[in-house]
Amino acid sequence: MITDPVGPDAVPALIDAAREHGDGNIHTVAAAVLDEHDRIHVGLNLYHFTGGPCAELVALATARTAGAQAPRLIVAVGDEGRGVLAPCGRDRQVLADYYPTISVVVPTPDRPQVVGAEELLPHTYRWQAQQVQRLRFRASHLPAVRDGSKRATLRLDDPVQVGPALLVFEPARTDTAGDLNAGDVDDEVTLAGRITSTTAKTVAEISDEEAREDGFADAASVLPGLRNYYPHLSSDDYVVLVRFDVDES
Repeated sequence: MITDPVGPDAVPALIDAAREHGDGNIHTVAAAVLDEHDRIHVGLNLYHFTGGPCAELVALATARTAGAQAPRLIVAVGDEGRGVLAPCGRDRQVLADYYPTISVVVPTPDRPQVVGAEELLPHTYRWQAQQVQRLRFRASHLPAVRDGSKRATLRLDDPVQVGPALLVFEPARTDTAGDLNAGDVDDEVTLAGRITSTTAKTVAEISDEEAREDGFADAASVLPGLRNYYPHLSSDDYVVLVRFDVDES
């Protein structure tokens, strides 16, 4: 069990926010998410006999729509005075897969308590373990990766983790004359490798040294450079510095 992970008022505030919603008909459960900026995002379930979305998943999607990238706490509350509800099996698997560090409010005979997502689903199935993850690059990066001068990459919304990986270099794009762009290849190339570390931080927090690891001149070059890949990226957005090695063969 986690004790007081985000402050003494967080859990009551989330419960109060969730209880304000729901109509007793098709919306019978409300969930609230506390994000990394201490904002609360509320979602409702949508009951349907075919299996509508749970309130927790709606709240997580609502939080992401508002720009949240690191949800910290989630709680679901039922109508008719049912109080705090524990996540269903599907929600537990989703939390374990995508939000393994999130805290979850659960009911107990005495009072609601806060636990870690992985405590809800011990010995959980890990789909990631059933396949080798892929880290994709533009083909123009292949020479630098091959000669060892590039061993890091900055990523947005690329859910990789430490462990074995295939480094995939995508086929070249052609210019308006139909010629291959410089440094590109015309067939997909894969290299066996391993992701050695992942570090999340905002673009504004990237240091000059970290910027140079990914081939940028300095930290000031990161935002305009990454916008070639992520046009709507802002300095407040979180990116992940992924460091990797290439297997010798």
